Amino acid sequence: MSLNTYLVLHLSSIIVLLGYTFYAFAAPSETRKRVMMITGVATLLILVTGFGMLHRLQLGFPGWAIVKLVCWLGLSAMGGLAYRRRAQADLFMMITFVLAITAVAMVFVRPF
Repeated sequence: MSLNTYLVLHLSSIIVLLGYTFYAFAAPSETRKRVMMITGVATLLILVTGFGMLHRLQLGFPGWAIVKLVCWLGLSAMGGLAYRRRAQADLFMMITFVLAITAVAMVFVRPF
C-alpha cells in the first residue's frame, strides 16, 4: 500500500475511535456492544496502519513512536472504561483529551 493510503486509513480510524469513545461517555448502556465493536476495529486499524507507515518510512522504532503507542493503549481502554465507570466520566474524558493531544504533539515535535 502507498503511504497516502496508510495515512488516510490511520487518520480516519483515529477520528472514528475518538468520536465513538466520547460517544461512549454519554451513550446508554444498550449501545455498549456496538460501540465496543467499532472502537475495536478502529483500534486495530490504527495499530496496523501506524506500523505500516513506520515501515514505509523506514524509521525503525523511534522514541516518539513509543509515546504514541502508549497513548494508543490508553485511548483503546477508554471506551470500555466509559461504560464501566460512569461516575468517573469527567476524569476519563480529560485523560482521553490529554492522550489525544499528546499523540498529535508527537507527530509534529518528534522529540527523540
